[in-house]
Amino acid sequence: MNEYINLTKENIEKEHICCAIGDKKHQNGVESKKEWIKNKLEDGHVFRKLNARGKTFIEYEPIENAWVPIEGKNYEYIYCLWVAGSFKGKGIARELLEYAITDAKEKGMSGICTLTSKKKKPFLSEKKFFEHYGFEVVDEIGDYELLSLSFDHKENPKFCDTARLMKIANQEFTIYYSPECPYVEYEIKELTTYAQTKHLKINFIKIDSLEKAKKAPCIFNNWANFYKGEFISNTILNANALEKLLKD
Repeated sequence: MNEYINLTKENIEKEHICCAIGDKKHQNGVESKKEWIKNKLEDGHVFRKLNARGKTFIEYEPIENAWVPIEGKNYEYIYCLWVAGSFKGKGIARELLEYAITDAKEKGMSGICTLTSKKKKPFLSEKKFFEHYGFEVVDEIGDYELLSLSFDHKENPKFCDTARLMKIANQEFTIYYSPECPYVEYEIKELTTYAQTKHLKINFIKIDSLEKAKKAPCIFNNWANFYKGEFISNTILNANALEKLLKD
C-alpha cells in the first residue's frame, strides 16, 4: 500500500517538496516555495505527496484563494498533479486525485477544477486522465481549458475576464511569474544574467499576491511569456530556450 504525507507547518522543514529534488541550483527556489506553502496553508492549501524520494504529488486549494485568474465559489483548484519516472504506472496519480476529490466532498465543496490544454503543454496535466473521472470542459481560452468536476451542479468556475485578454501593451519580452514553482527563482536569475550579457530587455513581472494573480492578463499557473504584446506560452524558460525562441 502506498503511503502519503500532507505537508504541515510542523513537518514542512524536514520534508522535501518533490520538485527539483537533489538539484542544488534550485534550492533557493525550493525554500521560496516552502515559504509560499507555509503562508498558503492558512488558506486551505493542500500539498500531498508520496512518502518516497520522487516527484509524486498533488497540490490544491479553494479557488477563492488560488493564485490563478480563475473565479468560482466553493471549488477546489488543482495547481499540479505530477507523477514522474519509476513511480508511473503504479496507481499513484489515481490515488492522489481520488484523495483530493474525497477531501473536497468531505469539506462540503461544490466541485474541483484544474487547468489543462487541448494539446499537451509543459507543466500541465493530461486532459484525458481527468476526463476519466468525469471532469468536463467548462471554459476555454485558445488551447487552454478549464476542467471541472461538479458535485452539486451549481455555477461552474470560469476564467476571469482579464485572463481572456492574452495581450499586454508592453512590446518587450515580458515574463509573469510567481513563487508557486521552485524552478522559477533560478530561471529568473539566469534570464536576468542572459539579458544583461546580450543587451536584451526583458520585463519581469512578479505575481506575489492573490489580487495580482486574479488580474493576470492571460491564463496563468506560475509562469507566462509575452512577446510583442502577445501571449506566446506558459513554458518556464532557461537562457537556451529563450535564445532559441527569439531566433524562431
